[in-house]
Amino acid sequence: MELIIPITGNVKHAITLDPTVWIFDDRRIDLDEFFSEDFVEKDEMEEYKERMGKHWSREIMEGATYPPTLKSEKRFEKDKMLSSSFGIVLKPFIHNAVPSANATTFTLITKDEKYTYPLEEASNIIFKFSHNGKPLREDGPVHVLFKDGSNQDSPIRYVLAIQVD
Repeated sequence: MELIIPITGNVKHAITLDPTVWIFDDRRIDLDEFFSEDFVEKDEMEEYKERMGKHWSREIMEGATYPPTLKSEKRFEKDKMLSSSFGIVLKPFIHNAVPSANATTFTLITKDEKYTYPLEEASNIIFKFSHNGKPLREDGPVHVLFKDGSNQDSPIRYVLAIQVD
């Protein structure tokens, strides 16, 4: 099984996605939280500013050395990465490929079928790339989930490529 997903077709830049590195991407979503009732979608820029503000305040108050609380926070994050299920929204990748002005749809090409959606739907599609801390090697490299959770129990599997039309 191939672990990369090309985005090709009616785009300015044909790009290749490597889901194995998304675990380090700040845009990753903890799917256990996301599909719970308590999830609140946050603005990425506001969240970044808040984290940087807290970091800056901590450095001013405590110096550049890492206090014990920061070490335990890092350990907690590491443990979470090794045990949680994660996904990432498709839209930024389609955006980075720069679809042509006349492009209207994208097609998810799987081992058995093709699924076509309007380009606007890319923001409602999540690529699940990790289940319980493990990459999706058997039926992956990603599973396609809808943000509304309607296909959470039966995701689209075996994604081989994305074709923009």
